[in-house]
Amino acid sequence: MKEISIGILASLFFAITFILNRSMELAGGSWIWSSSLRYLFMFPFLFLIVLFRKNMMQVMKEIGKQPFHWLGWSFVGFVLFYAPLTYAAAYGAGWLVAGTWQITIVAGVLLSPLFFQQVPSANGIRKVRQKIPLKALAISCLILFGVVLIQLQQAQDLTWGMISIGVLPVMLAAFAYPLGNRKMMEVCGGRLDTFQRVFGMTLASLPFWIILSIWGYVQVGPPSTDQLIQSLVVAICSGVIATILFFVATDRVREHQGKLAAVEATQSTQVLFVILGEILFLSTPLPQGIALIGLLIIMGGMVLYSFYSKDSGSPVLRSVQAKKWGKSV
Repeated sequence: MKEISIGILASLFFAITFILNRSMELAGGSWIWSSSLRYLFMFPFLFLIVLFRKNMMQVMKEIGKQPFHWLGWSFVGFVLFYAPLTYAAAYGAGWLVAGTWQITIVAGVLLSPLFFQQVPSANGIRKVRQKIPLKALAISCLILFGVVLIQLQQAQDLTWGMISIGVLPVMLAAFAYPLGNRKMMEVCGGRLDTFQRVFGMTLASLPFWIILSIWGYVQVGPPSTDQLIQSLVVAICSGVIATILFFVATDRVREHQGKLAAVEATQSTQVLFVILGEILFLSTPLPQGIALIGLLIIMGGMVLYSFYSKDSGSPVLRSVQAKKWGKSV
C-alpha cells in the first residue's frame, strides 16, 4: 500500500523532532522557543510553495467561509499537538516522549465515531456516523504493545514526577493531532490540496505562536543561535516535509477508516528512527532483550496493517467509488 510507505517516510522526518527537541533542551534551550519557532519558520516556506503554485486565493476564500473552524481545529491540530510535545521533551528523554506519542495510533481509531460518512440511500446521499474499525483497533493495540516492550528497558529509571510531566502532555498531543487533522479534512471537503491545507492551518495557528513567542521572550529572553538553527532544521524536516507527506497519505484514504488507521499507525516507526538517532547522536545504549521483541512486534503489526488495509473499505463505499470511476464490483 503506497500510503503506508508515505507514512513511514514521514515518520523518518518526524523522528528528527524528538531528537533535536531533546538536544535543544539538553543545551539549555526553552521548550517555548522550540515549539513556536517551528511554525514561525514553517510559514514562509509554505507561503512560497502555495504562492508559486498559484492557488493562494482559494485558501483565503476557504478560511473566509469558516474562520472559526479554521482557527479552532488548527489550534487543536497544531498548537495542542506541538506545544505539549515540546514541553514534555524538556523533562523526559526522547525515547520516553516518542514512545508515549505512539498512543496516537490508538487515539485515531477511537476518534472514528466523531465523524460521519456519506452513503447513498433511497432519498439520495445521507450521513452515517462512522464506527470504530475493531480489526484496526486490535492491530494498533498490538503495535502499541510492541512500543511498551521497547520502553520497559529504560522504564526502571522513571519517577512519578517524570511520568506526570513527561507523559501526560504527550497523551494530550496524541489525541489532538489526529483530531485536528481529521476535522480539517472534513472542513476542507477535498476542495484544497495538501499544500494548501497545511499552509492554511499554519496561517490560522500563527496568532497563537506569536503570543507564545512574546511570552517566551519575556520569560527566558531571545533564543540562542544554536536553537534557531536546530529549530529551522525541525521546521523544514518535520514541519514541512513530514507534515506534508503525512497529510498526503491521510488525504488519500480519508474515506476509509481502516486505511486511515493504517496510515496513522505508521507513526509507530518513529520509535525505531528515534532509537537509532539517539544511539548515533546522543550516545543512548542499544536496545536489548525484550526491547528487540518489541521492535519485531511493531514491524509485524505494520505488515498486518498492509494486508488488512487492502480490504478495509466498506462494501457501500467501494460501490460508490466503483460508480465514480465507471467500474463494476
